[in-house]
Order: sequence, then structure tokens, then C-alpha cells
Amino acid sequence: MEAPDLSDTLDWDDWEQRLALHWADFGHMDADAFIARLDVLAAELPDGDPIGLFERASAQDSLGNEANAAPLYRQALAGGLSGIRRRRATIQLASTLRNLGQIEESIALLEAERTMPSDELDDAVLGFLALSLVDAGRAQEAAGLALGRLARHLPRYNRSLKRYADALLSDA
Repeated sequence: MEAPDLSDTLDWDDWEQRLALHWADFGHMDADAFIARLDVLAAELPDGDPIGLFERASAQDSLGNEANAAPLYRQALAGGLSGIRRRRATIQLASTLRNLGQIEESIALLEAERTMPSDELDDAVLGFLALSLVDAGRAQEAAGLALGRLARHLPRYNRSLKRYADALLSDA
């Protein structure tokens, strides 16, 4: 967990727990009330805190307000967001940009993210990259990436599927 430097003003574990409980309410409350409660939680952090910005962006994005989310993601990343939240913000920003029609920037962000150290979000990076590639008219490359990643998870046929995926990528 990447707790910000809050001195003694905030119990970080308590804040994270309240945040998790709030996200558990997503879809069970009015959208405006959800945003308002999230904004109150984010306001407990220092002004411009990248974690608060990220959580606010995620809330906007989750409610389909991509145009509101994109600048918040950018601010969070520019503000030094780190750890798993940085990777999530990059994936989510790329997805948001795709939805806003900014396909090439989405692809560039996800291609750069592929070079980052591996973690549990590797498949998500490639999944969202595949979506952006389809939107860019590069469906064969998208299929190759997606099938190559899927092959790793199959109990059988993984070598065959990986070979087919590699062939799609080499022909793209």
C-alpha cells in the first residue's frame, strides 16, 4: 500500500477501509451521492494528493463520465501516483481515452505499460491494448495479443493456441 505522508492527521488503514466500504456500495446508491461521498473521502487527503485524484477519477470513470475522469487521471499520474494505483490509473486512463476517441494515445500508454515490471495487471494491460488495437483497425494484432495471453491460462491446447497467436502477430 502506498500511504501518503499524512503525519498524524489521518489513520491511513482506516481511510483505506472506509474507501473500500464506499466502493462496495457502488451501484447501490445514487450516482451523485456516490461522487459526493467519494469527494468527501478524497478531501481528507492533502489538496492535490495523487491518491485522492485517482479515486475521484475512478469514480467519474465508473459512472461513465470519461471527460471528467481523464484530467483527474492525468493529474494523479503527474502528481507522482505510485504502486499498483499508478498502474491502474494508466490502464484506466488508456481505456478512458479509447472511449473518448483518442485511440493512438491509448495505444501508446498501454504499449509503454507493457515494458513495466510484471504484476497481476499484465493481462489487463494486454486486454485493454487489444481493445484499442481493434478500434485502430488492427484487429489481427489485437487477436494475436489476446489469444497469446489466453493461451497461458488454458489447461490444454496452450502451445497450439500460442503458435496460432504468434502467427497472427507475425502476419499483422
